[in-house]
Parts: sequence; C-alpha cells; structure tokens
Amino acid sequence: MQSPVPHDRRWLALVVIGIAQLMVVLDVTIVNIALPSAQRELGFSSDDRQWVITAYALAFGSLLLLGGRIADLFGRKWTFIAGLLGFAAASAVGGAADSFGVLVAARATQGAFAALLAPAALSLLTTTFTDPAERGKAFAIYAAIAGMGGAIGLLLGGALTEFLDWRWCLFVSVVFAVPAALAALRLLRHVPTPNRARLDVRGAVTASAGLFALVFGLSRAETDGWGDPTTVTALIAAAVLLTGFVLLQARTAQPLLPLRVVTDRDRGASFLAIGTASAGMFAVLLFLTFYLQVTKGFSALETGLAFLPMSFSIAPTVGVVTTKLLHRTGPRPLVPAGMLTGALGMLLLTRIGPDTAYATHVLPSLILIGIGFGLTLAPSFVTATHGVPVHDSGIASAMVSTSQQIGGSIGTALLSTLAAAAATPVDGYTTAFTWAAVILAGGAVVCGSLLRSSTRPETSHGPGAEPVAA
Repeated sequence: MQSPVPHDRRWLALVVIGIAQLMVVLDVTIVNIALPSAQRELGFSSDDRQWVITAYALAFGSLLLLGGRIADLFGRKWTFIAGLLGFAAASAVGGAADSFGVLVAARATQGAFAALLAPAALSLLTTTFTDPAERGKAFAIYAAIAGMGGAIGLLLGGALTEFLDWRWCLFVSVVFAVPAALAALRLLRHVPTPNRARLDVRGAVTASAGLFALVFGLSRAETDGWGDPTTVTALIAAAVLLTGFVLLQARTAQPLLPLRVVTDRDRGASFLAIGTASAGMFAVLLFLTFYLQVTKGFSALETGLAFLPMSFSIAPTVGVVTTKLLHRTGPRPLVPAGMLTGALGMLLLTRIGPDTAYATHVLPSLILIGIGFGLTLAPSFVTATHGVPVHDSGIASAMVSTSQQIGGSIGTALLSTLAAAAATPVDGYTTAFTWAAVILAGGAVVCGSLLRSSTRPETSHGPGAEPVAA
C-alpha cells in the first residue's frame, strides 16, 4: 500500500493541508471581529450585517456534500487546489469591496470554494497517511487545528483590525491560500479515479437545496425567531427535501452519499459528536465574546488573547488522545468523557457576572472546555473516516464538515433564542451556557450508547478499506 505523496514529502504535504484547514475554520470567526469597522466604512445597516456571516454559511453548508463527491470523482489534488485559488480570489474581492453587495457576494463565493476545499483536505489526509502510527499523528494535528481555528480567528481578527484594517481580515486568506496552492502543485499527486462513476445530479440538487433551506431557516430563527413564517417555511422545506434526498440515495445506483457511510454506528456517532461539540464551541465563541467585549470592556485583541488557554488545552489533549489512547481504548470511553468535561466547563461559566474576574470565573472553564473538545474531536475525526473505501473518502470527509456546520448553526440559533428570553445580557449568556452543558451531556449519553467498544481506528484500516493507489 503506497501513499499518493512521496515518502519523504508527505509531512510537508500535511503542512499544506493544515494551512488550508486553518484558513477555512478561522474564516468563520475572523470576519466577526471586522464587522463593526466594515459596517462604518461601507454604511450598511445592523439588520443587513448578519448577511456577511450568513452568506458564507449558506454557500458552505449547502454545497459540502457536492464538494466531497467532486473530490472523489475528479481527484482530490485538483479539487483542493481549485478550492484554494477560488477562496483566495473571493477573499481578495471581499477585502477590496466598495459596497455591501460586493462584500456579501464575495463571502458567498468564499463559502462555495470552502465547500470544495474542506472535504478535499480531510480526504487527502485520510488517503496520504495509511500507516496507523503516522496517521494518528497527522489526525492529531488536523483535529487540533479544527478545534483551535475559531479562537485563532478571533485573535488574528482582533490583531489585524486593531493594527491594520478590517479589510486584512479578508486579505489574509490570500496570504494563506496562494502559497499553499503553489506548494500543493509540487507536493501532492493526482490519483486518477478508475471507472469513474457519474455524478448523481438529482441527489446533488436535492441535498444542496435541503441544506440551504436548513441553514437559512436556522439563521432566520436566530434573528427573527422560530415562529417567523419564513423560518417555518424554510425548515419545513428542509425537512421535505432532505427526506427526499435520503429516499433518492436508497434507490440510486451511484448515489451522491452512499447510505453505508452514515448508517455505520461508529461513523454515525462520530458525526453526531462533531455536530454536538460544534454547537458547544459556537456557544463559547459567540456568547463569551459578547461577555468579554460588551460586559467586561475587552478590546478585540484582548478577547482573542483571552481564548488562548482553550486553544492551548485542545492541542496537547488531541496529541495524547490520537497517539497514546485511541488505539488502546477506542472512541467509546473518550468521546463521552470529552463531552462531559466540556459540559462541566460550560456549567462553571454560568458563575460569571458583571464584576467577576477572568482569572477565577473564565480561565478554569476555558481550560476544561478545551480538554473536553480535544477528547471529543480527536477520536471523532479519526473514527468518522475509519474503514471508508478510498472512492468514498471525499464524501465521508464532507459529512465531517457538514456535521460541524449544521451543528454550529443549530447551536447558534437555539442558544441565541434561549438567551434572548433572559432579563439581562449576562443572564442570557449564563442561560446559553447552561443549555450548552445540557446539549453536551445529552450527546455524551447518545454517542456513548452508539459507539462500539470493540472499535480501534488506529490499529487497522478497517473492513472494506481499499488500498491507496500510487
């Protein structure tokens, strides 16, 4: 079994893949910091401001499954490079935007190319590192980036906005993407797909429309409430379209998403764990940012620095889990333990108040949450792609990113609604943290019951896994 990357260069390829993943993840939060400055300069309303965020989420979330299957059918290398260059071009246009419309269009285009890039990056990692020990180290790095990216985005966005200009929160993606694309041309090999299947057009249209309606409905619920007619219509349409998509996939000879990818108990539990952890992550990044900036008066840069302990907790936890624990215990004890640790950190955050100190009431929580997310995400990322045939690795990787996106959207919409009903802003934050803890604890129970105790992702490539072509 050979790697699609020459032996002496696959670790360099991991650097390129890691840069791409970091760019996609941090872009979710880095623009948040820039929004107030962009609003003042371009003159758009506070009601319109959400569309700078929503446009990215809609395009990214709705096109992920299609992007994953494109990588499987047409080659991961070229899909990856196209995603990088397209993302860079859209970022350059967004950074130079002279109107609200251009900025929103650029953000939507960023999301579309991110939907190509994210699944291709993870599937390249899966097919490049086939040795169990090396694969564990590679996934440790990837999962750490996924867990830390949001907090890094806040820090980088704060620094760029404070010392340069809000436009650099978009231009910085060009600095990441173009060198990564040039390096990918040399470091990655195109692996032809023999007997290439036809693209499931009906499935692609149905899935994309259903996911678009779901993300749009959740975004509307966050801003306009769950009873808003547009919200209700969008969510009903999403339910109908996604149900139809599942029925189509069961009857299609060459489906966009083979149901075997999601019906496996371990993979299904891993997708659920990633989605649940993402809901919790969004709660921390959103509501704790509001608390630190609005209630405590932190600057954008100070807020980014305040999240660093969470990032520093995630990274070593992921390393220990993927290289020392996962091959011995499997994911079953690790994932629930991580969710419960994260839930404890959330509960501790409910102690915050207008006059409480960061060191005593925020810092311990962030460390616990970081450890919890590391314990959850590391085994989930590995297990989600464990045993998947090479020709399905792109779509399995797309499901990982879809779980992150949908989980984050559901968490943001639900927790924002609950927080809005509170008497004061601080009460709203503590309400959100309480319910985030409940969500994580519930996820621990469900995922713990689904994961098999016999699963050991690091010890083999799993039944049904196919060799990687040179």
